[in-house]
Amino acid sequence: MSKAAVLSFIKKYGVLLGLGGVIAFFAFESPIYFFTFSNFVIISKQSSVNILLALGEMFAILTAGIDLSVGSIAALSGAFFAGTTLFAGGNVFLGALAGLGIGASIGLFNGILVAFGKLPPFIATLATMSVGRGLVLMYTHGQPIWGLPQGFSYIGQGDFLKIPLPIIIMTIAFILVWITLARTRFGRSVYATGGNIRAARAAGIKIKSVLIIVYVLSAFFAALGGLVLTSRLGTAQPNAGTGYELDAIAAVVLGGTSLFGGEGWVVGTIIGGFLIAVLNNGMTIMNISPYTQEVVKGIVIVLAVLITTFEKEYWNE
Repeated sequence: MSKAAVLSFIKKYGVLLGLGGVIAFFAFESPIYFFTFSNFVIISKQSSVNILLALGEMFAILTAGIDLSVGSIAALSGAFFAGTTLFAGGNVFLGALAGLGIGASIGLFNGILVAFGKLPPFIATLATMSVGRGLVLMYTHGQPIWGLPQGFSYIGQGDFLKIPLPIIIMTIAFILVWITLARTRFGRSVYATGGNIRAARAAGIKIKSVLIIVYVLSAFFAALGGLVLTSRLGTAQPNAGTGYELDAIAAVVLGGTSLFGGEGWVVGTIIGGFLIAVLNNGMTIMNISPYTQEVVKGIVIVLAVLITTFEKEYWNE
């Protein structure tokens, strides 16, 4: 097998091998607490929020961009979800619409900054990450929002046919993103924009429209993740979603999506999200320090990016 084939195989399927290896390691180290059906259900529920954020993040990365504001958007959307539900007399539906609406609005702002303001996505979304976190603190006055009605917790804690609702929402989101990227003209435009923006423009693709929609979608899925998170907690915390952007980016990169844009598959992002969740769960069960956990996740991300870089350099040569 050639070097290129090995690199391509590792890049696409390495996350699956990594997930199997991590599960085997924690199952060996902690078989009583880790390798149980109930724990895997917990992992699936815990991973749903990160995977929702990662599915949206994937749109931005496929265009060779990045969205650092997803954690703040999730927190702000969750706060609006809770606050509007209380303001509307316990109407959870109106609360959810408000949460999704504020999230999508910030995504639209991100898209305009990138498409028309010509700001690098890293700078634009770094700024809105800070703005979003500040808005959360202003809206909540730095205090949790309590006293929510019983129906508020259904999205994050309820089930349908004994299947936890967060897992159902995550599955539906996965199917929609897969169809959008694999079966629609817009999906092909996203890949083309990230692969070669000049060629995409020459082919008649409206780059600015694609970029705006991409960042709206990224923010929408982040907002949806924020709704699930807030509902699961049963309260809106002002510091919710802190650091979630790192886990979302890690899931996308581990899943084989290139940070250079134009390459990636949705299934890989799902597996990458599970890998991050298994790492978090396994290290917590083994009582590993949260500081050490961050170091381990950082090393895993670096390894994934190095493989992508080596493969790109190989093909450039």
